[in-house]
Amino acid sequence: MASSFFLLLFLSFSLVCSLVSTKHSVTWTYGINYGRIADNLPAPESVVTLLKAAKVNHIRIYDADHGVLTAFNGSGIEVIVGLPNGYLKEMSTGEDRAMNWVKENVQAFLPGTQIRGIAVGNEILGGSDMELWEVLLPAARNIYGAVYRLGLKEIVQVSSPHSEAVFANSYPPSACIFKPDVVPFMKPLLQLFSQIGSPFYINAYPFLAYKNDPQHIDINYALFKDNRGIYDAKTKLHYDNMFEAQVDAAYSALEKAGFNKMEVIVSETGWASRGDPDEAGATVKNARTYNRHLRKRLIKKKGTPLRPKIPVRAYVFALFNENSKPGPTSERNFGLFKPDGSIAYDIGFTGLVPSSHPLSLLRILQLRDG
Repeated sequence: MASSFFLLLFLSFSLVCSLVSTKHSVTWTYGINYGRIADNLPAPESVVTLLKAAKVNHIRIYDADHGVLTAFNGSGIEVIVGLPNGYLKEMSTGEDRAMNWVKENVQAFLPGTQIRGIAVGNEILGGSDMELWEVLLPAARNIYGAVYRLGLKEIVQVSSPHSEAVFANSYPPSACIFKPDVVPFMKPLLQLFSQIGSPFYINAYPFLAYKNDPQHIDINYALFKDNRGIYDAKTKLHYDNMFEAQVDAAYSALEKAGFNKMEVIVSETGWASRGDPDEAGATVKNARTYNRHLRKRLIKKKGTPLRPKIPVRAYVFALFNENSKPGPTSERNFGLFKPDGSIAYDIGFTGLVPSSHPLSLLRILQLRDG
């Protein structure tokens, strides 16, 4: 009897260890952002087919659209959903509202749709809406509270993506710190994420850094091509590409803020194949070069010079070009695929149809299904 008890205890302990190990193990490094501000995109069901053909198993969407989440049911593709900025004030005012949102937009689709994270807002801190700065933390806290009470905390991670605007300085990487006006809002947010085991999401774009200062930034350094790189005298580390330098800059800022064990995940990165006339480097050739080298680098599951044992994980922006985006960046193209399912340019994906094929993705699928 005693031996049976200890055997059961051992098996239970092993199961717990297995679950913990699985939760914290790195099984992926390459994901794609699936933005949908466009009027010419294929149906979500066709997008699932496209992603499977490309062997992409991790995506991030910017809302919790029920049609999209239903389409991904049974696909095996892991999804991060977004709580849009417009919902933050509502979610911050009461736990019941956050509970209803999580029930309707996350729990209702589990386990068939593998929702693995909730991105609370996008690029709030460092932005111009100070009211959203105030409500980001309580919104994130209430969303996590709902996730916890529903018993989903081992499945669904809660975090919030930030832009480079939260940093006061990022060159060299070791000098990076959070802006003084951001710190009072960022630090308690990081404390929450540290307590619940969430990563730090950063939208890291060498393209944006280069276009803002093309006279002083070597484009080869931004594009992963051969270059002299930079040397960080404080850490005695050498960087041969800006992407890794941006990731390590985030690690340095976190370390100075007291969160040196928090993982950095790149929630957005990419290169524009077309931009406004004043946007240096926005060409198909550069976009192909950046994204091809980035994909090869991520597949190797390597760390950075500062965190060599933590493989870099990133979501590339974006799956498609979004032709209905408002504002000054509406002319930018970041898409890896065209709406018909063909590749926008070659980085190693095959797409569902050749780039010159006259048939639409939807028609191809109709023919394929008989």
